[in-house]
Amino acid sequence: MSRPASQLGAKAQIDFHCFSPECDGVVKFNLADIAGRDFQAVCPKCHRSYALDSGLKDKLGRMLELIIAIRKAEDILGDSNVSVNVAGGEVKIPYALLLTRLNTLITLEVGGRKVDFHLWVEPASPDTFR
Repeated sequence: MSRPASQLGAKAQIDFHCFSPECDGVVKFNLADIAGRDFQAVCPKCHRSYALDSGLKDKLGRMLELIIAIRKAEDILGDSNVSVNVAGGEVKIPYALLLTRLNTLITLEVGGRKVDFHLWVEPASPDTFR
């Protein structure tokens, strides 16, 4: 990754459902931790370990860079809206509201199957969710 994870200023957690058919565990890890050469994620229920190949690490690393870029642009995004056309005109939704209220998923191919990775990022400010 070209940018240090310390620029994020918050924890970015990513998770996915364990691949073992008999397990309902959710594998969780900090997105910034994937840069480690020997990184492995472990299911807390069945203890199956997952090693990420270089392609998957690269994609998740770029996702971290995107999150860092969004953090850097928070002052601009605070003045930005997404406009939705409705029957009576248009509704402006503050972009910052979208970032705090929508679930972020990245769907990647892992071992020949599509896997949804859920991304959870702590807000930059405790007032973000108010």
